[in-house]
Amino acid sequence: MPIQHVLVVDDSKTELMVLSDLLTRHGYRVRTADSAAEAFKCLAESKPDLILMDVVMPGQNGFQLTRTITKDPQYAGIPIIMCTSKVQETDRVWGLRQGARDYVTKPVDGKELLSKIEALG
Repeated sequence: MPIQHVLVVDDSKTELMVLSDLLTRHGYRVRTADSAAEAFKCLAESKPDLILMDVVMPGQNGFQLTRTITKDPQYAGIPIIMCTSKVQETDRVWGLRQGARDYVTKPVDGKELLSKIEALG
């Protein structure tokens, strides 16, 4: 099934705006959440085809949230791409171990992100 609806989870309003703009210009429908609580509210209202997940957020971080989502049978099938400023290889490995399908670092290369999204669809 092609990816059409994307949930972007990031506590930075700037990142939410940049990623939303990139995705909408390429035909994706985008919802945003600035926290884990907001992300769960969005999931309950409408299941996305993909989640772009920041790591460094107040409260529950992106690694924890990814693990929670991928272990929940209701949401386990939703692919997650970590989209973070954490550039260490250990962070990438940890993100993938939490259930993420892919990992991109900020500042996000738009072409790279779009190709990773297309590869999942």
